[in-house]
Amino acid sequence: MLTAGVSLKPEHYECAISSRARAADGLWFEIHPENYMVAGGPRLHWLERVRREHALSMHGVGLSLGGVTPLDDSHLQAWKRLVNRFQPAIVSEHLAWSVNDGRYFPDLLPFVRSKSALLRVADRIDQMQRAIGRRVAIENPTHYLQIDGHDFGETDFLRELVNRTGCALLLDLNNVWISANNLQTDAMAYLRDYPLASVAEIHLAGFTADPILGDALLIDSHDQPVSGSVWQLYRHVIAQIGPVPTLIERDGNLPSFDELLLERDAANDVLVARVEATNTQEVVTC
Repeated sequence: MLTAGVSLKPEHYECAISSRARAADGLWFEIHPENYMVAGGPRLHWLERVRREHALSMHGVGLSLGGVTPLDDSHLQAWKRLVNRFQPAIVSEHLAWSVNDGRYFPDLLPFVRSKSALLRVADRIDQMQRAIGRRVAIENPTHYLQIDGHDFGETDFLRELVNRTGCALLLDLNNVWISANNLQTDAMAYLRDYPLASVAEIHLAGFTADPILGDALLIDSHDQPVSGSVWQLYRHVIAQIGPVPTLIERDGNLPSFDELLLERDAANDVLVARVEATNTQEVVTC
């Protein structure tokens, strides 16, 4: 059973391999498959070694499910080869776009949640799931400004995607907090309406404040420890739905592997406490 994991970065390959004893408490690693879409070489060799000791998940950043440019078949086939070779426990992608007419953008961008967009995105999720032969978890986006013209609220849009495609959801609580802050909405209200029963994975990460606007505009930087506000959302969600595989997502300003594991262990403690509370309740009920 997956408990809490961390992002796997090249700087930590050796530490990840040598942490085989931590596999007993469910330590796992998540990768961006785009970094491993190669024919051979050291990256695949290292990943094979890590996989022998720990479960993996694959979190895509380049398929552009929210876009209008047709999905790249070569990208889908590269996804399929990696899934077949490494057998990840979870596969996920973003509800966002990053490709248009051959141009690639460095950000995962939101879009207008129209009726036509729902049909388009659902079809693209179906394409991905058929191509790789897996159920895919879709991640909620980060928002930096208000976009007008939506036919659906975000939670309703995600719920419709689940109903139409059978996909799962990846609940990124850092994205929830940042978006609520930037759009001046209520994070807890968002979670009350979120289809929590479909969550297959949770992401926890850190953010930074904009250098000019400060806390009025938070940036999904993944280069800081998880904030206290996000930890609070996490405890609330786990109390509602029980243990869910949880990732400490760190992409920049990397700390030592041991520091990452401390955050991972904090998430794991929340999961373990929830299991123990459930077991105690069952004993009392019996």
